[in-house]
Amino acid sequence: MTEVKSICLFCGSSNAADPAYLGAAADFGRQLAAEGIRLVYGGGGVGLMGAAAQACHAAGGEVLGVMPEFLRRREVIYDEVETIIVRTMSERKRIMFEQSDAFAVFPGGVGTLEEVVELISWRRLDLHFKPIVFFNQKGFWTPFYDLIAHTVTEKVTPPWLAETWGSAETLDEVLPMIRAMAAEAPPPADTRGEVAEKGLGRG
Repeated sequence: MTEVKSICLFCGSSNAADPAYLGAAADFGRQLAAEGIRLVYGGGGVGLMGAAAQACHAAGGEVLGVMPEFLRRREVIYDEVETIIVRTMSERKRIMFEQSDAFAVFPGGVGTLEEVVELISWRRLDLHFKPIVFFNQKGFWTPFYDLIAHTVTEKVTPPWLAETWGSAETLDEVLPMIRAMAAEAPPPADTRGEVAEKGLGRG
């Protein structure tokens, strides 16, 4: 069993998002603080990212942000918490991966899609067995699930791939699902060298 001490949150960075999404992200940040789990996220102070980080920090939780230098103005860095500044998006994703025991995927745009699809691709290559749980709030991720199902039907994706992540319909299901998946995962292995050798997550 792998103890979950850090959870990476992939989510949107727009303040124009549905208030329900922003509220759920903040609630998740407070949940992590209450459970003593570190939040690892993209370093921004806006959108769902900012809502989660600010709520976690305000509740006394530990937060680690990872922000590329060129995004400091666009995503408005949240400098109240520890933040690592990197050069590229690839560096950002690599550090977030290395610093996290599991991943929660909340509503987000193309950036969130890029992050989670790469993570699932790494799982397809057996580069990691860390839990991935989508929060399918208001059915947000259902079209993504349908797309993966289509690729399975067209025989370009193995059917088992869709079983490598969990889908929570309510916020209260996210953490228990992550912990259940961590309990069933193989013993952790240091895949960082292998990831670098295969050219994944490099700037």
